[in-house]
Amino acid sequence: MSRSEPLHDIAHLGNVELLTPKPEQSLWYFRDVLGMEVVHSTGASAYLRAYGDYATTTLKLTAAPRPGVGCIAWRATSPAALERRAAAIEAAGLGVGWTNGDFGRGRSYRCHDPDGHVMEIYYEEQKYVAPADKRSTLKNLPQKYPGRGVGVRRVDHLALLARDVAANRTFAQELLGFQLREQVRFDNGATEVGSWMSPTAVHHQLAYVVDVKGGSGRLHHFSLWVDNREDVLRAADILIEHGIFVEAGPSKHNNSQGFYLYSYEPGGNRVEIYAGSYLVMAPDWEPVIWNEEERGTGVYWGAELPESFLTYATPDVDAPPPDPAVKVPTFPVFF
Repeated sequence: MSRSEPLHDIAHLGNVELLTPKPEQSLWYFRDVLGMEVVHSTGASAYLRAYGDYATTTLKLTAAPRPGVGCIAWRATSPAALERRAAAIEAAGLGVGWTNGDFGRGRSYRCHDPDGHVMEIYYEEQKYVAPADKRSTLKNLPQKYPGRGVGVRRVDHLALLARDVAANRTFAQELLGFQLREQVRFDNGATEVGSWMSPTAVHHQLAYVVDVKGGSGRLHHFSLWVDNREDVLRAADILIEHGIFVEAGPSKHNNSQGFYLYSYEPGGNRVEIYAGSYLVMAPDWEPVIWNEEERGTGVYWGAELPESFLTYATPDVDAPPPDPAVKVPTFPVFF
């Protein structure tokens, strides 16, 4: 993306809506096993937060026939930034229109990316004010550590699948202003398999990876942060003790350098417990590009990622007949 000045209209990932066919069991997973707080419920949805999130809510669980991702909400840096992004997205033909927002956030502009994932941009947000029994003695911590389950600290990122990674990466860079951190490219750089981006110093808040089943609008995983590797190891014990299937990890990725653990919440969505990684402070950061040989299985040490990591996403779809014109990876490339 050529631009005389960087675009800083998006502040950070604000809220993710997960769809679940098992709302009560999914709520149990996020509340009791991961330690998130329920702050509001209405109709088919429950609103939650992690103890380190400054907003009232960062996760919305909504009952639906199939699992997947609903609306992905990004907070703008100002009311003027919201208007600028809305105008740019509208001009690009990807706009849906204005809404009155949702619980915890105000007026929002709804749109979709080229692959059909639904997104919103907003500025007005309700800050979390802890009741007396949840108030921390640290004035700079929104809520005291819950002492329940894993105790995830904050929302971190999500990975989306796409038929055309380049088109969606271009959308995120040129219309949202995200910075490209790392890429996986095959076939001497000709095939863009995955791109990891962020509007903040956090390594990535959004990843797009090729959908090997040719679907659209699908979720690979949603990620929550814990402070260190030991917390990830502790999370593995807690998940197993609660009968939760652990798909991969604990282990370490090569790109991002993140320490990870992947499980399926009861509704079927893949959830990552994540720590480590690195921050990007340099304004002239040059994206790190991995090829087939350098990337390997995507694991820096430990066992390879399982085949399901490449083939399963939500909602699940049957794979179409292979298209010889489309190059797809033959081993996992996600993280």
